[in-house]
Amino acid sequence: MHTRLGVPQRRDFLRAGLLGLAGLGLSDLLRLRAGAVAQGRPVQDTACILVWLGGGPSHLETYDMKPEAPAEYRGAFRPIRTCVPGLDVCELLPRHARIADRLTLIRSLTHEFTGHQDGAQHVLTGWPAVLTGGGTTTSVHPEVGSVIKRMRPSSLEGQLSYVAISHPIGFVGPAYLGRGYEPFVAAGDPSSPTFRVPNIAVAADVVARLDDRRALLHGFDGMRRDLDARGTMAAMDRYEREAVALLTGEAARRAFDLSAVDTRLRDRYGRSNAGQKLLLARQLVEAGVSFVTAEIASYEGVDGGWDDHSTARDIFDAMRRRLPVYDQALTALVEDIYDRGLGERVLVIVMGEFGRTPRLDTRDGRPGRDHWPYAMSVLVFGGGMRVGQVIGATDSRAERPRERQLHPTDLLATLYHFLGIDRRHEFRNHAGRPLPILPGGNPISELLG
Repeated sequence: MHTRLGVPQRRDFLRAGLLGLAGLGLSDLLRLRAGAVAQGRPVQDTACILVWLGGGPSHLETYDMKPEAPAEYRGAFRPIRTCVPGLDVCELLPRHARIADRLTLIRSLTHEFTGHQDGAQHVLTGWPAVLTGGGTTTSVHPEVGSVIKRMRPSSLEGQLSYVAISHPIGFVGPAYLGRGYEPFVAAGDPSSPTFRVPNIAVAADVVARLDDRRALLHGFDGMRRDLDARGTMAAMDRYEREAVALLTGEAARRAFDLSAVDTRLRDRYGRSNAGQKLLLARQLVEAGVSFVTAEIASYEGVDGGWDDHSTARDIFDAMRRRLPVYDQALTALVEDIYDRGLGERVLVIVMGEFGRTPRLDTRDGRPGRDHWPYAMSVLVFGGGMRVGQVIGATDSRAERPRERQLHPTDLLATLYHFLGIDRRHEFRNHAGRPLPILPGGNPISELLG
């Protein structure tokens, strides 16, 4: 194999998958997009941010407090009133209280999958989870971001369609859609002064086929300059040229560049990992990305996400350190979305894979809560949805829904409806069997404006 990246090797490398190494598939997406325009089909200018609270946040310490319940249920914190009647939140979320009229709180989402793997797979695919063994099990049905990437080609300007900030959400994947529908991963911590997203991420299995990895990577930044000088760009079709221009040009760099953002806005989100992730997410959807995931799972002094077992940590101590950071970051995103005129175009969903057990567990002398999928809270805002309301309610101990029971399929159906994706559209799995995007569910009527 040749170790020098001469023109034929570069061209072949591009055509073989340069633009899809991180699952981008941009040239194909641009072709589909152009075809839709040529056929007179409307091009949707909508986007979604999924704020993923990995580990499963306790609804009783955030959005569904039960101050009248017995002590072993209600916990250490008190609810505070917001500007929306009936939408009380934890006292550690005072900024939420001030902007609650821009939120919808769903308190009655429920499912039956109690593990992190199967819980995440169910709420992010809509299908019953199928665990095939092993700690790295991924979904056998495509997750929501992969579906969006398949059904929503990139923007006319060639912007990415699916980006995961720092890392993809665990336990899910594109399944039978194939690796081309994985997200582009903006690796690293956006709160770090040295944060920089490279112009492309090279997949390890592709690099492994090359003898000289250092030569490949060293030559990458100068690739476009060299291609232009040798006339290779003219030999590519226009979609590949657009994709190369995106990934090696300034447009993508600007979308990922937080250093140019007003310092006051960065401070408003908070210079935390959580705050800067959400700022980057907003910047990406405003630039044209269709779907962005940002997992808000680690905070200063509190690692391991929201998985607050008593054997792991004191849930109340963790919440005292975690919630103020989350409160600042999320409410800054809410205000920023609406203040920038994105309230109709960008939908934001805030959720984890499940809630936590209403009854406290005090093993080892520390209070904690275990996994509880039977009742969980979800925040929704933007997307032209009706806000300033509470949908559903749980019983007196927050154990199960007592009114307006909803399922993950209903939430995903709402998202697909907003993005103009037919949830009944069928893909064929590896066995050739046609399967719809969702096995059921209906858009949530209270949300639709």
